[in-house]
Amino acid sequence: MVRRPVAWIVAIVLFVEALGVAALNWFLGIVVDRQDMSLAGLDSDMMANSSKIGGIVFGLYFALCAVVALLVALRDRPPAGFGRILLISAAVVHALLGAFAWGLVGWGAFLLMVVVLGLIVLLLMTYDRPAQPTDAPPPAAPGPDDPGNGGGNNGGKGGEGSPLTSPPAPTTP
Repeated sequence: MVRRPVAWIVAIVLFVEALGVAALNWFLGIVVDRQDMSLAGLDSDMMANSSKIGGIVFGLYFALCAVVALLVALRDRPPAGFGRILLISAAVVHALLGAFAWGLVGWGAFLLMVVVLGLIVLLLMTYDRPAQPTDAPPPAAPGPDDPGNGGGNNGGKGGEGSPLTSPPAPTTP
């Protein structure tokens, strides 16, 4: 039974994105290689190889993020340690890519980056850990019949008083 499908969705989206980024950069490397032109004196072979290597590196990065999301889905536990840091860095990368995509490509690419960013953040927030374990029930508030608070208004014997009432006035002998 799948309790929280967001991790599965994030894993699939990141795997598809890893393949897409690697394929796009590989294609751009081939285009630059076939152009056989230099840009400001740079070697076209160097630019083509750099694009292919960058595609492989970013593809592996997104694939590793997808593996972390897949492990979160399989274990139904929040990511911890390196996996959490990796997913947070992927969220930051998508935020930056979205900002660049808005100016360079258009609103469609921006929207895609923001959707992936939202999915990663949703994964991190859905599987967030509680602040502290709740093994013991919370202590009950003292009632007016509780002898520990002196009847609730510090008028009884031996109470410490309520935090909402002022302490008794000092007496002089």
